Amino acid sequence: MSLDTVPLGRTGTKVSKLAFGTWRFGRRNDDGDLEVGRERAHELLDAYADAGGTFIDTADMYGEGRSEEYIGDWLAERDREEFVVASKIYWPTSDHANGRGLNRKHLRNNVDEILERLGTDYVDVLYVHRWDDDTPAREFMRTLDEFVRDGKVNYLGASTLEPNAWKVAMANELADKRGYEPFSLSQPRYNVANREIEGNYLDMCEHYDVGVVPWSPLAGGFLTGKYSRNESPPKDSRAANDQQFADSYLTSENFDALEAVEAVAEEVGATPAQVSLAWLMHHDQVTAPIVGARTPEQLEENLVASDISLTDAQFHRLADAKSN
Repeated sequence: MSLDTVPLGRTGTKVSKLAFGTWRFGRRNDDGDLEVGRERAHELLDAYADAGGTFIDTADMYGEGRSEEYIGDWLAERDREEFVVASKIYWPTSDHANGRGLNRKHLRNNVDEILERLGTDYVDVLYVHRWDDDTPAREFMRTLDEFVRDGKVNYLGASTLEPNAWKVAMANELADKRGYEPFSLSQPRYNVANREIEGNYLDMCEHYDVGVVPWSPLAGGFLTGKYSRNESPPKDSRAANDQQFADSYLTSENFDALEAVEAVAEEVGATPAQVSLAWLMHHDQVTAPIVGARTPEQLEENLVASDISLTDAQFHRLADAKSN
């Protein structure tokens, strides 16, 4: 198995068709233990790279900066130019008054801290992790444009702005009028069960040539096949320990979508998780879904999705299993 490459949205850069998400790197669980420590993080990155993976996704607040540090240590032993690294900026990494949001002071300080932790001169993609209603768009779009002009950032993206297509459109209209770098990529939640971006948001992305790099392609584990209709969730599952997750995903219409995934999985000889990832990779507007993992074995199993072919009929059956 070797991951094929695809265009990074409408940019000229190429990336592997599955991105690797590192939000668990350096993250502490409720007991204070690291979910994925440095050694395991490097094992996961090795497994991803060995499979031909090149697109690594992180954020300045993942693991309180440890995710970027782990990636930076790993990159130091690799050829940096072989990898496309994306990070995000918005959330506080310090407690001073201007230590969060998209104000110019925070952006300028934190982009340098991101680069230092990653041990690199530039990031390929810098996403704004949230919208900042307290900072004028003209301020942060100009500052982000400076990062591109200075060579610290190659492309700009907007993450987790699903209900706010108009804000991304407004920012890109502003960028067009003032000659700033626009948002070239978007990172929304999107999967077979959660279809909230269909319609206005995907239409906006198509109109403004914004590539879609979705997170949560397995719906937080719902689409892995561990849940069944009219049965209590497994005791160690997320749904058993997170009522908000259970209320959001353990619904009749979501089980309709899951059962369609399971039926297609049986037809193609794959797991429900692999079919869920394959559906996104067959989607015309999706650049590369972001998949995470706790172990190399789990990651390798998910990466097999890149080899799964769906017929048009199977793709549309999954698309029609649930509509927003």
